[in-house]
This record gives sequence, C-alpha cells and structure tokens, in this order.
Amino acid sequence: MTIFEELNQGLSSAIEANRSGKQMRVTTIRIPDVKRYVAKDIKRIRKKSGLTQRMLADFMGLSVKTIEAWERGVSKPTGPARRLLTMLDQGEVVLVES
Repeated sequence: MTIFEELNQGLSSAIEANRSGKQMRVTTIRIPDVKRYVAKDIKRIRKKSGLTQRMLADFMGLSVKTIEAWERGVSKPTGPARRLLTMLDQGEVVLVES
C-alpha cells in the first residue's frame, strides 16, 4: 500500500467514525525544537555529561576531529547531532560504562 493509500484510508476511517459518532483515540506527540549550538555549549554539554571528546565522538558516530572542530567553532553540528546534544543537555540520555 502506498503512503497516499494509507493516508486516504486513515482519513476515510476518521470521517466515517466522526459521522457515526464513534469515539476516536487521539495521541499527540510534542517534539521540542532543537537548539543551535555554539562551541562553548558543546564543550559544556560534553563536560557536564562526563565525556571525553573521544567518548562523545563514539556515542554520536563521529570522528574526534569533528568534535574538536565544533568545540573550536570551526564548524557546527546539524540535524541528528543537534538532537543528540539536546537530549544530552536535558538529561534525556544518560551514558553508562559497560
């Protein structure tokens, strides 16, 4: 089934349920905005999390050179890296040694 067909089927079901007076369960998921980080933020998050540059690089699947560049302000994290930094900063991810 294509995405269009799935959406069409879902909308048709919702319209039918609305017409028949059926109760529908609705789930709302709030996805918070992702902050843009500068060099000092990245270093603060890394240190607060108790990570070395190597550990942060391994966790994020990046090279140490990338982390170093972020912390020097030469480049900035984008996309999923920003989300992971946000999660680390907010304590949503806790790394433990195995």
